[in-house]
Amino acid sequence: MTGRVLSLQVGAAATVPWRGRRVPSAIVKKPVAGRIGLSATGFAGDEQADLTVHGGPDKAVCCFAREHQLALGEELQHRFDPGAFGENLTIEGLADAAVHIGDTYTLGGAVVQVSQPRGPCFKVAARWGMRTLPRLLSHGLRSGWYLRVLDEGDVGAGDALELVERVSAVSVAEVTRVTYRDRAHAAALEAILAVPELAAQWRDALLVLRERQRLPLGDPVQD
Repeated sequence: MTGRVLSLQVGAAATVPWRGRRVPSAIVKKPVAGRIGLSATGFAGDEQADLTVHGGPDKAVCCFAREHQLALGEELQHRFDPGAFGENLTIEGLADAAVHIGDTYTLGGAVVQVSQPRGPCFKVAARWGMRTLPRLLSHGLRSGWYLRVLDEGDVGAGDALELVERVSAVSVAEVTRVTYRDRAHAAALEAILAVPELAAQWRDALLVLRERQRLPLGDPVQD
């Protein structure tokens, strides 16, 4: 199973407008020409504005499926270019339902592993002035996913994202579904928690969810 990097983006920490004020964010990212280094903490030149919810080894690389950008563009009558949702890699040929937690891929000169879905937060809405956008992403099971880096290397647009090992039957879309839409699905929740490669922060949120099945509506995990 292989995808392709349509575009690679990095960005600096800045601010975006939100409800009459400006909030820190690095969601605005720009395409990179050529190849750049990928380390355990992410791409060279890429920054995070809020380290409490962004960055770290389990969130070294953010990916988003190009097919979902195009579909959302049609739904909202808006053009979303690669990088529109703050992702580092815009991917062709793979989407959330086909990517599993713990999947290991070669990516250019690097080796990476899927760690968790992306949890769309209000900064996606702030980026585009569309308050419903985070819910459209999460509840539409098209939020994207994060990678951890197993072996560092250089990466560029056009590189293949080639599956070399699959260790679980749990897709990114399934984790997103149980987290945001079907929280009372106990068996599915247990299946997700049984995957050791799931990122610790997401696991902790699901453990809370398991203990409090009647949580009010809202997003327990943000990116």
